Amino acid sequence: MKSTIALVGMPGSGKSTVGKQLARRLQLDFVDSDHLIEERLGCPIRTYFEREGEEAFRGVEQSVIDELTRRDGLVLSTGGGSVLRQENRRYLHDRCLVVYLRSSPEEVFRRVRHDRNRPLLQVSDPMQALRDMYQVRDPLYRQTAHFVIDTGRPSVATLVNMIIMQLELAGRRPAAPAPD
Repeated sequence: MKSTIALVGMPGSGKSTVGKQLARRLQLDFVDSDHLIEERLGCPIRTYFEREGEEAFRGVEQSVIDELTRRDGLVLSTGGGSVLRQENRRYLHDRCLVVYLRSSPEEVFRRVRHDRNRPLLQVSDPMQALRDMYQVRDPLYRQTAHFVIDTGRPSVATLVNMIIMQLELAGRRPAAPAPD
């Protein structure tokens, strides 16, 4: 049975925040693919994105997603654009239990409007950019996911409980690793 849970969703949908709490509750390791990418690149994603372009970044991201989805027993927070490549969608869907944290563009904007580290939102009309992004990505997140959780306004703890409940109802809750 798949024992890695991957979180997908728009930038700012709460994947890292929820992922850390979910991993703690399930006693699994937590990995944020964007943080691992930055470690490997030796610079912030935004800097690499500006210097090398989106296509080069997506290549690095695909390699990291491939590697992480082969691991067992972790909660994986993915970058918001990871679903743009078909290979990533396949790796995630086939190798992990995927939870789509669905957030409306308006909700995301409220959360990230002051965040300058999101390269795709450094435009003259970030709200329109989010709407356009959502229109393209929502079907891809849905195609990749096994479960969809609407983030709305629940607390992080409530979202974690909702995810665990969905996994349990589906008989898919990963077992905690055996103690050493």
